Amino acid sequence: MNSKHTFTWFILAVLLLAFIVGYRFFERSQAVEPLEMLSNLRPLAVTGVQVSPRDTAEICVVNTNGGWFLTQPVAYPAQVSAIESLLTALQKLKPVVRIGSAEISQNHSEFGFNSPWASLVIQSGDERREILVGNKTPPGDGVYVQVVGRDGVFITDIDWLKYIPQTANDWRDTSLAGDTTGCDSIVLTNGTKIIELRRDAASHLWKMIHPLTARANGDYIADALQKLQTAHVSQFITDNPNADMSAFGLQPANLDLWFDQGSNVLTSVHVGKASTNDSTEVFAKRDRWNTVLTTPAQPLSSWMGAVNDFRDPYLLELTAPVAEIEMIGPGTNHFILRRQAANAWTIPGQTFPVDADSVQSLIQMLAGLRVSEFVKDVATPTDLAAHGLATPSRQIILRSAGGDTNAVIAQLLFGAARTNEVFVQRSDENSVYAISPEDFGGLPAGPVWQFRERRLWNFAEGDIAEIAVHQNGKTLEVLHNGPNKWSLAPGSQGIINPQGLEYLAHDLGDLAVGSSAAWAARGVANPANYGLKPGNLSLTVTLKNRDTTTVDFGLQLGQTALAAVTLDGERWVFIFPPDLYLLIMSYLPVSPNVP
Repeated sequence: MNSKHTFTWFILAVLLLAFIVGYRFFERSQAVEPLEMLSNLRPLAVTGVQVSPRDTAEICVVNTNGGWFLTQPVAYPAQVSAIESLLTALQKLKPVVRIGSAEISQNHSEFGFNSPWASLVIQSGDERREILVGNKTPPGDGVYVQVVGRDGVFITDIDWLKYIPQTANDWRDTSLAGDTTGCDSIVLTNGTKIIELRRDAASHLWKMIHPLTARANGDYIADALQKLQTAHVSQFITDNPNADMSAFGLQPANLDLWFDQGSNVLTSVHVGKASTNDSTEVFAKRDRWNTVLTTPAQPLSSWMGAVNDFRDPYLLELTAPVAEIEMIGPGTNHFILRRQAANAWTIPGQTFPVDADSVQSLIQMLAGLRVSEFVKDVATPTDLAAHGLATPSRQIILRSAGGDTNAVIAQLLFGAARTNEVFVQRSDENSVYAISPEDFGGLPAGPVWQFRERRLWNFAEGDIAEIAVHQNGKTLEVLHNGPNKWSLAPGSQGIINPQGLEYLAHDLGDLAVGSSAAWAARGVANPANYGLKPGNLSLTVTLKNRDTTTVDFGLQLGQTALAAVTLDGERWVFIFPPDLYLLIMSYLPVSPNVP
């Protein structure tokens, strides 16, 4: 055969093959323009979904009143996220191939639409879309899909098939109570107790309405609500509306919970006895639905609490910043702490500066006072007298505005003390409480001057010119010549440690009466009562500007001693800080052998 003819026939065969392949590809798989199967589908506009899996009961959900609900094969709240996942997947679904009508008629059985794997009906108001899901493609990585009313058959990937439910349980809401966010009213019964709680719209604080009017434990309620939100369905037991509820301990229930927002019922839950198969699980059901289910018992344990568990365990809750504190008693000890600025306080009638940290500590202490016992829920005059509250021994009044007697946040009245408790009443309540003696003992009971500013002075070690120590007629004087440079003054004898003295000087410049060493006395009339005698240890600091400060030491107290200073012309006694006292003893000793 002529080689030239052979080559020509080969070229013709190649061209014919290319034409056949191209034609078949063009006919069978027209490029998807960018083609979208459901381009106008808007998940937020969908009002209903019907899914009919092969050989399984039809599953129907509807979107009503802002929520999804199953209507077939059972009525029950639906799992919103699962439905939205399917709708989103459909909206984004892009076919890989579209097969033309001619080939559909020739190979109809190949696609599996006579008995589809699943059919879906998407309802958006009056608009209805029906989707048939047929067989998988021979390689198994694609699936035939038909949109009823549209020409052709689509081939898509198979990833989105996982969102199609196979049973109603795939789309059931598995939360026990649903959404309780925004509830402002809770009614619960557990055993013989009926408890009603309500949240104030202005303060957002919870209050007990029944069986008594009382402040409620907001932290306890918030924790119980949070745990309830985590509670889930372990198993759906039965949907039979004629099931014997008493067999599950649900008629009557061991626990009933109703959650309202305004006049709207958000949800309600009924809890029965423990499951016979697992003692950590209990039977339960949601109101308005026939379904009995099991759920873990632990997230519900808080709701089984006693009445007092739902009451506020603290004597007060600060609903506004404290601007004024009035302290009354004991005796004639009556004074007012009044806020002047963000962290500045004064005491009307007093000229000394007030220690802001001490006031803040008092406020925190009052806010932390815990009730150790709910003594009387409704106290009569006889009860008040019996508990020392007819004539309180002490009162503390907190106000949100200085000088405004009507701006009371809380008023605490303290009565009699027993071995293990001290009785207390709030002026706006008719209950009697008890607190521990330790908490009561931490409250300031002394005179007004205990709130004096605790910092005695404030200067840097570089400001010091000299330090002199006097004891029993002997003197040790050291001069400050610069950082870490100290020397004995003329006439003084001894051995000095410059670095130790620098450290001592630093702490002296920041001397303050510590929280554990409050003021002991003001205006000392009899110094000997505090061990302040001539010849005792005395320390004088002279600054470079020639100002001087002197501390006189008195009665020894273990590792420290009482000390006295003169401030604003008055003598003040306090407990000297032990660490600084040890530095003085170590680095400024007055030898008895010095002439």
